[in-house]
Amino acid sequence: MIQAANRIVSGMRPTGPLHLGHYFGVLLNWLQMQQEHECFYFVADWHALTTSYDEPRKIKGFVPELVKDWLASGLDPERCVIFQQSQIKEHAELHLLLSMLTPVGWLERNPTYKEVREQMQKDLSTYGFLGYPVLMCTDIIMYKPKWVPVGQDQLPHLELTREIVRRFNHLYGDYFPEPEAKLTESAKLPGLDGRKMSKSYGNAIYLKDPMDEIRSKVMSMLTDTKRMRLKDPGNPPDCNLYPYLQLFEKEDYLKEVWDGCINATRGCGDCKKRLAVSLAEFLEPLQARRAEYDRNPDLVRDVLRQGDAKAREIAQQTMANVRTLLNFDF
Repeated sequence: MIQAANRIVSGMRPTGPLHLGHYFGVLLNWLQMQQEHECFYFVADWHALTTSYDEPRKIKGFVPELVKDWLASGLDPERCVIFQQSQIKEHAELHLLLSMLTPVGWLERNPTYKEVREQMQKDLSTYGFLGYPVLMCTDIIMYKPKWVPVGQDQLPHLELTREIVRRFNHLYGDYFPEPEAKLTESAKLPGLDGRKMSKSYGNAIYLKDPMDEIRSKVMSMLTDTKRMRLKDPGNPPDCNLYPYLQLFEKEDYLKEVWDGCINATRGCGDCKKRLAVSLAEFLEPLQARRAEYDRNPDLVRDVLRQGDAKAREIAQQTMANVRTLLNFDF
């Protein structure tokens, strides 16, 4: 059993443009990890089909847009492998083989299975949706990583991967190492209306939003609902705007905001104007880099071709070994 001691695997579904929640919740961790680890980051387009099976045409367009956001944010194909899941056909083969040994009860106990089915207004009574943890397991163990970056709430998903690995090894001999969780910190940015930032809620600030639109969105943001007038004292932890300021502003300014809010000497409009400026300073360089990929789409295709080739080489070797273990090396 050989494990890549410094390897990390993670992916993201192409479901539309990325927003600030994606950047500070996932991408920022990816950027830091590519400096210290051998990282494999993949576009999970087959995973997108588990909930968008009726809109496959959209997914094709979302793939290069997702990679543009990654590259503009700072992912470096010289430091990490960026590839597209569906272009590595070995993923489909291993997924099929793992599905033969994974008990249905394990999948039905998946904590998000019922939750997502209830949230989405569409028929998700499909094998693909029930079995997506098996595909997730495939994506991970194909490359025998040491770590998988997850938040605390994602630990049950990784544990299911580990259970599938243990069952495979018990049946066919020790081959796949059990990946470990690399717990990551993430800033949880609320949406414009105070709910979780989400495309489906229409409350997101996207990385590629024009600056005028960003300013308009910021000025419309919900703040502390108890502050109906300037003279009403507020409480920064209750304010939808404050987590953004904590990300972009220094301690001395945050202290001014805190004092001005609780003493009702500072208006929410002042904070919004400051945030709009800070967001522009943060996003303008990112958008300039993205514009370069918009002008040269071949650059994105080249990144994926090179990454696919690197991932495919490893996946082919993994599957050759798996076929031998199963005595399916005809």
